[in-house]
Amino acid sequence: MKHWKEWSKGHIRHDWTTEEIASMWRMPINDLLFSAHQVHRQYFNPNQIQISTLVNIKSGGCPEDCAYCPQSARYQTGVDNQPLMAIGEVEAAASAAKAQGATRLCLGAAWRSVKDRDLPVLARMIETVRSHGLECCMTLGMLTHDQANALAAAGLDYYNHNLDTSADHYTTIITTRTYEQRLQTIENVRDAGMKVCCGGIIGMGEKSLDRAGLLVRLATFTPHPESVPINQLVRVEGTPLHQSPDIDPFDVVRTIAAARIVLPSARVRLSAGRRQMDDSTQALCFFAGANSLFYGDKLLTTENPEQAQDRLLFQRLGLEAESMPTDESLYASIDATV
Repeated sequence: MKHWKEWSKGHIRHDWTTEEIASMWRMPINDLLFSAHQVHRQYFNPNQIQISTLVNIKSGGCPEDCAYCPQSARYQTGVDNQPLMAIGEVEAAASAAKAQGATRLCLGAAWRSVKDRDLPVLARMIETVRSHGLECCMTLGMLTHDQANALAAAGLDYYNHNLDTSADHYTTIITTRTYEQRLQTIENVRDAGMKVCCGGIIGMGEKSLDRAGLLVRLATFTPHPESVPINQLVRVEGTPLHQSPDIDPFDVVRTIAAARIVLPSARVRLSAGRRQMDDSTQALCFFAGANSLFYGDKLLTTENPEQAQDRLLFQRLGLEAESMPTDESLYASIDATV
């Protein structure tokens, strides 16, 4: 196994082993952070964060049994089954995201898979988002080869399809879709020429070996995913994982650092669960290599830190967004608290 100092060189590799990555959870955290931060600086401005906004264009009623998801029709979580969002609402969401400084708008639908009849309206949504000068990402469930090509032809920049966890732990979380089906959708997305957004969730009862297994699988994609969301489980009453134990914040930091080392050119995003993190944990994640986040008070169905809180944190840490609002009035709440 290579010495940890070798990891600091930031080589793009596709030969990582599970044990090699698992060892990152056993090493002193200062060594891990030092290595990850060196890699981060080789590929990115360490003081700049990419901002995305997430919008739920179709909520609830999903037939799958993902144990973490409040949108599953199998669980009583208070999430209503809503129809597909109208184009005018997408227009308003894109305008608001642009005004708030986002560079990418992500549209999510609680579907098992895309239906061909929905492709025309999805294409119009993509056109609407891109007309605002934003990148567009979608997460709509499984895609066939032809459907991926249709979305790419409409101008979709990114497609999100997470692996969630390791292949070994997967069947304890989901039984209605196989790991191989997830991999096939990612292959279809890549073959269509779109960028891949693919990550996972920690805090679902997995071991460090499972987290390493997830990262190994991501690192074997050629090329690596351009965007890697790292989610912390949000425990929603009514889902099977509601009673899951708290995760050690340092495990989140270690996961971010390991992701940065094995996926050096990817944007690593702090995604769901950020509201559960204090400012110090987020700061460590940024140092470890996280350089993307979802900005806005709500994700698909769960709460996210308030925008004013994020702006204040950025100011305190000396971070800047790739595209942040320049209107001084937007920072009035910050000035009043500093």
